[in-house]
Amino acid sequence: MLPLLRLLQDGSFHSGEALGAALGVSRSAIWKQLQSLEAELALPVHRVRGRGYRLESPLLLLDENVLAAGESSPMWPLRILPSVDSTNAEVLRRLAGGQVPPFIILAERQTSGRGRRGRNWVSPFGENLYYSLALQVDGGMRQLEGLSLVVGLALLRALRAAGMTAAGLKWPNDVLVDGRKVAGILLELSGDPADVCHVVIGIGVNVNMLADRGAIDQPWTSMRAELGGLVDRNEFVSELNRQLSLYLGIHQASGFSALRDEWQDNHLWQGRNVTLTTGARPVSGVVLGVDRSGALRLRVAGVEQSFSGGELSLRLNNDS
Repeated sequence: MLPLLRLLQDGSFHSGEALGAALGVSRSAIWKQLQSLEAELALPVHRVRGRGYRLESPLLLLDENVLAAGESSPMWPLRILPSVDSTNAEVLRRLAGGQVPPFIILAERQTSGRGRRGRNWVSPFGENLYYSLALQVDGGMRQLEGLSLVVGLALLRALRAAGMTAAGLKWPNDVLVDGRKVAGILLELSGDPADVCHVVIGIGVNVNMLADRGAIDQPWTSMRAELGGLVDRNEFVSELNRQLSLYLGIHQASGFSALRDEWQDNHLWQGRNVTLTTGARPVSGVVLGVDRSGALRLRVAGVEQSFSGGELSLRLNNDS
């Protein structure tokens, strides 16, 4: 179906005869593929007698050749999959099978995309970015301190380079615009965290999604909604790779402490009244920032406390 989609992605009308001739198949075969596009990928196709077929909305498909020609191509080998359960899960399978990092897995859609705390990440075909980077970490857990926050900074810089000037960070790994989520990060580990291990950096970005294609349980937005036009995901991936290479290099050489001030300058909830859900009981306080390891610093009843961990959830208080 991808060859047909590449012909249709411009959003213009194409006759069945022209599509069949381009792909070397019959008009009947084109008809069947169009039905599959709608049934399997949930891509509405408009049919007009005398004009042909077009997608309801244009697409800009990911292209390995375009990405390989970009400045970021020498850094990390990448593979684009039409569909996968989860790009993070695919990377973990490949690591278990012996594939050597670094490498990137991208997908046009995820059937079981996931975010932090087991949440579903809505992943319609061809609209957003589903990205996972595998890296090897030598030297134990200390090399991972503040890593998700550093990735957040790189992601924020890539978004701002695309024109998303209002985007900012929310601890520990979300990017928001006017209180609405546009991107999130999920880090997962494999191997021995005390020695040599692998980290999977999963990044999801709402790029061109305009309609809610699933049960999204929080306010959200997309790059297209904020910028007012279709975003070229290939260009965005190239910029994201460039920013990740820069910020991960700083983190590896100097640790999170070298980027701590920059992260705090871009944290949207600095000085705000928040409630932190820790699993045992909620903790309310004022955000003071983060410490040298990336843990959240809160002033709770006049006393500073630090919090870190994968199951924490931060929310603004109504009076903030």
